[in-house]
Amino acid sequence: MKLTIAVLAVLTGVAYAQNEFDVHDNGKLKWPAEDAHKIYLSACAVVEQEFSIHRTVRPRFTLILGTDKSGVFFDPREIRLSKWDPELFAQGVVMLAFDDLMTLRERLAMTRRALNWANSTIEVTQPGK
Repeated sequence: MKLTIAVLAVLTGVAYAQNEFDVHDNGKLKWPAEDAHKIYLSACAVVEQEFSIHRTVRPRFTLILGTDKSGVFFDPREIRLSKWDPELFAQGVVMLAFDDLMTLRERLAMTRRALNWANSTIEVTQPGK
């Protein structure tokens, strides 16, 4: 009975991780699927709370283990780790979650607004003009 529960817990953790992010490794590295799931949810919750987001932020990405160099790559949406590192994984999730906070349309609107504000200011330090 205990073995069945333990197996189900591991499979559930793997299923959660597979629903939220894909994992590619060389099969030789061990990584805790359940811990990765907890870190993923915690990192997303921290970003939501920090920016008072009232919607769920759940970035999609691929976790690649066993790479030569660790890092976050935005264009292919990848977190690459040479070995499992919970701190680097959490940093990657936070960065990708932050990247997902605004749509491209929202970013472009903010860019236009920033340019409008910059062009609408006048110098008040020069008397007589």
